[in-house]
Amino acid sequence: MEQVLILLAWVAGILLVLAFGKKMKVPLRLALKLLINGLLGGAVILLINLLGQSIHFHISLNVYSALIAGIFGLPGVILLIILKYLL
Repeated sequence: MEQVLILLAWVAGILLVLAFGKKMKVPLRLALKLLINGLLGGAVILLINLLGQSIHFHISLNVYSALIAGIFGLPGVILLIILKYLL
């Protein structure tokens, strides 16, 4: 009897996931894209820091700078460089 209840709960959970799966598809895709862009932005900042070691140039790598570089791309990186010189 206990195994039947566990099986029914499992089936109900799968049905709930399938029912709400289409509604969650767009936000999950957006979150995944934001995560990938943030990781790529962080990689670009690390590359800039590696290349800038000889001239003592460093951009602090944190969540915000990685997301700015990831979301805005090259203009975001240029913005971070300008902000580094201004602040």
